[in-house]
Amino acid sequence: MKIAFFDTKEYDQKSFESYAGDYLEFQFYDTKLCEATAKLAYGADAVCVFVNDDVNAAVIDKLYSFGVQLIALRCAGYNNVDLAAASEKIRVVRVPAYSPHAVAEHTMALLLCSVRRIHKAYNRTKDFNFSLNGLTGFDLHGKTMGVIGTGKIGKALIEICKGFGMNVLAYDKYPSEIYGVRYTELDELLCESDIISLHCPLTPETQHIINKNSIDKMKNGAVLINTSRGALIDSEDLLEGIKERKIGAACLDVYEEESDLFFEDFSGHIVNDDTLARLITMPNVIVTSHQAFLTEEALSGIAETTVNNILDYFEGRELTNEVCLRCGNAENRTEEPDPIGAGV
Repeated sequence: MKIAFFDTKEYDQKSFESYAGDYLEFQFYDTKLCEATAKLAYGADAVCVFVNDDVNAAVIDKLYSFGVQLIALRCAGYNNVDLAAASEKIRVVRVPAYSPHAVAEHTMALLLCSVRRIHKAYNRTKDFNFSLNGLTGFDLHGKTMGVIGTGKIGKALIEICKGFGMNVLAYDKYPSEIYGVRYTELDELLCESDIISLHCPLTPETQHIINKNSIDKMKNGAVLINTSRGALIDSEDLLEGIKERKIGAACLDVYEEESDLFFEDFSGHIVNDDTLARLITMPNVIVTSHQAFLTEEALSGIAETTVNNILDYFEGRELTNEVCLRCGNAENRTEEPDPIGAGV
């Protein structure tokens, strides 16, 4: 079976090639899937896509006309796929989980880097500047972490926070029983948390869950972390919250308009996204390029699950990781991270 992979990097190819076997033939493309590039899937039995591929109705119609039978997401999120258009035409599968610890650990790494000014100290000492002025941070012990979304990644982060002696508040549409964690309404979490971390999927309900209204409810100087999906935060409102000193720091591994920027090298170019440019210039903002998922363990897990999803379809087995409207599981909770999220 021929599988066309879109938006691939060297690490993708390396992780997938070890799972190809004799039954699958992989064709890797670095370009993203969109209406203009869909022709590259001609002759393929399935396509494998990532978080920034645009699998809209027009793309699905083209894939269907080419005889493509399966869309395999190598990530957890599926907000970039028009499931209504895919219904009765092409089956859609995803990777619901791989290494939640990868994203949770990156979340904590961003937080520690920010509050202990590690990134600033690193830049100083490269110039043999060993001054401590301006590097004062704060203890995480005893602080309140608000976790929005308590799927596998959210739960993994909660365990890390407990190890730091933090108090944890949680908000989720589907609460779980987690020892030592108090579930609250979203407004209460926003008001009481010193640090807020997003781990919920991107849905019409959660889009811009962080906006001017929710930022106004936060503590002055609250730290905001997003390693889930960029559009959970209204970027313009976040920027205003930082400028008004309401947001004490922001740690972002995802960005609302990242699809044409992240995973690529623009160091020699002028980036036209003024909002991102302004965010990056802020001394209390750390941005990483959707790398929270990027560990050897996570890449291996993503590849293994994706290949198994493909084999399940072509060998006639039940698709346990299918996402569709007709089977009623399109609204099931999903981890985000991207790249997924991969992950999440």
